[in-house]
Amino acid sequence: MTARLLVVDDDASIRETFALHFRSRYDVSVAVDGTSALRDVGRFDPDLVITDVRMPGLSGLDVLEQIKVIRPETDVLVMTAHEDMASVIRAMKSGAYDYLVKPLDLDQVELVVKRCLRDRRERLRAARLQAQVAAPYALDQIVGRHSSMIANYKLIGQVANTRTPVLVRGETGTGKELIARAIHFNSSCATEPFIALTCTAIAETLLESELFGHVRGSFTGAIADRRGRFEQAGRGTLFLDEIGDTSSAFQAKLLRVLQEHEFVPVGGEKVRRTEARVIAATNRDLEAMVRDGAFREDLYYRLRVMEIRVPPLRERREDIALLVTHFVGRMAAEMHLGPVSVNTLAMTALLAYDWPGNVRELENTLARAMVVASGGVVGTEHLSLGVGGSDHLRAAPGPEDDSLESMERMHVERVLRKTSGNKRQAAGRLGVSRPTLDRMIEKHGLASDVVKERDTDGQAT
Repeated sequence: MTARLLVVDDDASIRETFALHFRSRYDVSVAVDGTSALRDVGRFDPDLVITDVRMPGLSGLDVLEQIKVIRPETDVLVMTAHEDMASVIRAMKSGAYDYLVKPLDLDQVELVVKRCLRDRRERLRAARLQAQVAAPYALDQIVGRHSSMIANYKLIGQVANTRTPVLVRGETGTGKELIARAIHFNSSCATEPFIALTCTAIAETLLESELFGHVRGSFTGAIADRRGRFEQAGRGTLFLDEIGDTSSAFQAKLLRVLQEHEFVPVGGEKVRRTEARVIAATNRDLEAMVRDGAFREDLYYRLRVMEIRVPPLRERREDIALLVTHFVGRMAAEMHLGPVSVNTLAMTALLAYDWPGNVRELENTLARAMVVASGGVVGTEHLSLGVGGSDHLRAAPGPEDDSLESMERMHVERVLRKTSGNKRQAAGRLGVSRPTLDRMIEKHGLASDVVKERDTDGQAT
C-alpha cells in the first residue's frame, strides 16, 4: 500500500516542489494552512504530515499538537526557516518525529521521510506482536517459552498451595524474586503479606532484630517494642534473598525457626509462633559451601525441600525476543508512548549479546533505549550493552574476547575510587551485595589503595 504524505505550507512554491518530488513514490496531498491541514487529516488519513511552523492562523506546532491528540499514530515532520531552541523543544516534546531547518535539501528530506515511514511500519508490526503476547506464557511478569521455564511454571503450580520451604537458585538478575512472588500470589495465602528481605542489605548485628523483632531496651536505640518480619508476614511469605551470604550464627537461628515454627524477639522471653512460609534465594554454590563448612548442612537440606533453578538468559536465548516484546510493551504503556518496536539490527544485537546481568540487564537496557529513541523505533544506536553502561555495542564475548571482564574491572575500580574506597557505598552503586563486591575485588586483583573499608562515620577501618 502506497504511503500517504500531507504537506502543509502557506508558500505555494514549497507545496509545489514537495508534491512534484514525492508524487512518483507516495500519495501526496497539500494544505495551505493549519485549519485546512486538520480537516485533511480526517479526510486523507495521512501516514506522515510535513508542516511549516510559521503560517497564518494555526501554527505548525499547533497542528502537531492537535494531530497528536486526534490521531496519535500519525507522524509529523516540522520544518521552519526560523530555528530557535524553544520551538525545537516544544516540537519534540509534542511528539514530532523530526525538526527540519530551511533551506531544505530535498534528498536529505527524502531520507528522513523514508526513515520515518520505515519506523512507522516497525511500530505497526510491534503493535501486532504485542497484541499476540499470550497470557499463558507469563506468570506474575515471568516470561519464557524455553523448556526450563515451562518446567519452572509446573513447579510453581505444584508448590504454591503447600507450606514447604522453597530454595530458588540462579545468577544475579535472573528473576528469583519474581519466582517467589509467583508462588505466593498463586497460593491460598495470596491475600496475606509478601515480605522480601535481602539478607546482606542489613548489618549482621541487626539482621536478627529485623527478622524476629525486639523488645524495648534490648539494645541501644531500641526505644520501643518492634515486630519482626516473621511476625509481620503472618501466614504469608517471607522471601530471604542472598541466603548464602549469611553467617553461621544467623543460619543456626533461622534453622530453629524452620524446624520449630517459633522464635523469641531480641531481648524478649516469650516464645512467639510463626506460620510464615520461607522462600530463600541465592546465586552461590551452596553445595561447595557446605563441603567447605561455610554453610550449615542441616539448614541446606531444610531450605531445599523444594528447589527451583532459574536459568541464565544466555541459556534460553529463544526467550530474548519474547522478553523484548514484553518489556517494550509494558514500558511503552508506563511511559505513555505509542507502540514501540525494536528494529532488525537491534534485535540481532540483543540476541547475540551474552547478558551477564541476565533479565534485569535486558530490562534496564531497553528502558534506557526507549528514553533516547525517537520515532518509536529502537535501533542499535540506542543500545548500551556491557558492564558500566558503555555506549558502544559489543556482541557476545567469544572464547578469545575478554573485553567484558576488562570493562567489569574498570567499572568496579572507577566506582570504588568515586566512593573513596567505601565498600558499602560502592556495593550500593553497583547493585551487588558486599560479599559479591569482595569477590569481584579479589577476582580482579584491585589495588589496596582503592579499597579502604570505612565505617558509617567515614573513618577508615
